[in-house]
Amino acid sequence: MTRNARAADSDETTQRIDKWLWHTRFYKTRTLASEAVRGGHVRLNGETARPARSVRVGDWLEINKSQQLYRIRVLALPPRRGPAPEAAACYEEDPEARARREAEVERIRLDRRLAPGTPGRPDRRTQRKLRQIKQQ
Repeated sequence: MTRNARAADSDETTQRIDKWLWHTRFYKTRTLASEAVRGGHVRLNGETARPARSVRVGDWLEINKSQQLYRIRVLALPPRRGPAPEAAACYEEDPEARARREAEVERIRLDRRLAPGTPGRPDRRTQRKLRQIKQQ
């Protein structure tokens, strides 16, 4: 088997992690995906990944995006950045991680509803209340 044939074969079974994250719509641009991987926000099979690291079907990814943890299993390697339903078919999310993330989002929503609000910039009294809520 020649080197070019081996390279073509491996291209079909693997894909760069930054490209996969962009194709599956976790990040809006490939540059943002690369920066997230380089910044340590993405782990591949429990290890910190680099942008050029290859992803295979069956790999587990942990993506920490906007302080929310996604734990997903790779089901397919998309050939392009297609529509959202096509992208969602390329991975399966861990149900436990999804439930934890949704509970955290709900907790944040409740915190925001309980925070005192003002029509403009908060006055001193409101700032004091906000600080007390944050400390609790």
